[in-house]
Amino acid sequence: QVDRSEVIKSNLNPVFAKIFTVDYYFEEVQKLRFEVYDSHGQAGVGTHDDDFLGGMECTVGQIVAQKRVTKPLFLKYGKFAGKSTITIISEEISGNNGYVELAFRAKKLDDKDLFSKSDPFLEIYRIEDDRSEQLVYRTEVVKNNLSPIWEPFKVSLNSLCSCEEKRKLRCVVWDYDSRGKHDFIGEFFTTFEEMQKAMGENKVQWDCMNPKYKIKKRNYKNSGVVVLLDLKIHRVYSFLDYIMGGCQIHFTVAIDFTASNGDPRNSCSLHYINPYQPNEYLKALVAVGEICQDYDSDKKFSALGFGARIPPKYEVSHDFAINFNPDNDECEGIQGVVESYQSCLPKIQLYGPTNVAPIISKVARVAADEERTKEASQYFILLILTDGVVTDMADTREAIVRASYLPMSIIIVGVGNADFTDMQILDGDDGVLRSPKGEPVLRDIVQFVPFREFKNASPTALAKCVLAEVPKQVVEYYSYKAFPPRCPR
Repeated sequence: QVDRSEVIKSNLNPVFAKIFTVDYYFEEVQKLRFEVYDSHGQAGVGTHDDDFLGGMECTVGQIVAQKRVTKPLFLKYGKFAGKSTITIISEEISGNNGYVELAFRAKKLDDKDLFSKSDPFLEIYRIEDDRSEQLVYRTEVVKNNLSPIWEPFKVSLNSLCSCEEKRKLRCVVWDYDSRGKHDFIGEFFTTFEEMQKAMGENKVQWDCMNPKYKIKKRNYKNSGVVVLLDLKIHRVYSFLDYIMGGCQIHFTVAIDFTASNGDPRNSCSLHYINPYQPNEYLKALVAVGEICQDYDSDKKFSALGFGARIPPKYEVSHDFAINFNPDNDECEGIQGVVESYQSCLPKIQLYGPTNVAPIISKVARVAADEERTKEASQYFILLILTDGVVTDMADTREAIVRASYLPMSIIIVGVGNADFTDMQILDGDDGVLRSPKGEPVLRDIVQFVPFREFKNASPTALAKCVLAEVPKQVVEYYSYKAFPPRCPR
């Protein structure tokens, strides 16, 4: 059982306000069953005390594809439950533009009761393009009160107005009747655009009108007034909002050229260039790079090396451009990175130690320049390919903590058969990564994966695993900074 609706009393055509949230996977058949009961009391719905009115089965895919599905209800053994039908309406709630918090009250509502005052509740309906109405929210009932203050509530902008500020909304006030025959007090029409005037100290109010009274009574003014006391908008942007708003993913690869990889001329070396089969460095680079390149318009990637002696003086470097151009370390596309890697191998001497903090700091400096623009325009992914445990662990932890405040993520792929236990510390999945001084990361930005776990899997499986966290990390960063997409959908 996923969830249950509220109970609606004495009504053969109930409209349920309850929203059921279901995860949707395009690649799976997800079967759902809906069951309707006539409730007899306070015990849980669907217990043996309640009468089963009928059930229906369908898939999430059918509901999503049709948006509105109406099907007959069946009793047990496939018998129709009379002419009973159930209608399911679907809306996508992820990737919408946030939610809104509303607080309503009413003043001087008409009294519909003889011996007490009205028990009012408010319903909000969204009016669709075909003029049908969709219930968005139903407030609680305030007993015996002609000037009720309803509890504030939250609804998604998608649900309220389909993210269209000018879409018409119908708001209806009822006097609650325990037998289900609620008395109509009045209604008014508005839009989300109009509601937004209630932000801050302002309030918006509407005459609550009963059309019948308006025709019959000459001096009829209204059946009360409904006031929107407060409105707060909470914008929630998705990864796609940022990407479609023009945010570029800048991809940097850093390759380990320490001596522990073995002499590249030897077929046992992790850097051996086999004409028939790419080595693990190339497999990991291509698998991750091919996904990232779709999000980078200029298709130019920074490619760096560390842990080698490089020409002309053969001094050890931990952040050199593998194309040997210190002024521009970018290569044309993933193929350009592959070619630069293959041509640089004969020119360098593999050495050590395995220091990665310099490269993290180098990319972080560029990311810091980007952050100062205060725009969601560039996000940086650093892919570090290494065959061993990091030697400068303290400096690396410090560099990662600093980088967690910047628009960047770090993916580390362990190549070869070394013991990578210590590397799991950098991936904050087992606990919060801290700097040597004890300062925690702002965001978990590191993903570590040993390549050997994907040796026999497809390249897409490796890419899916190491890039799975990136959308969440991008959204977390820009949400923390309160940077909206540059051009929201």
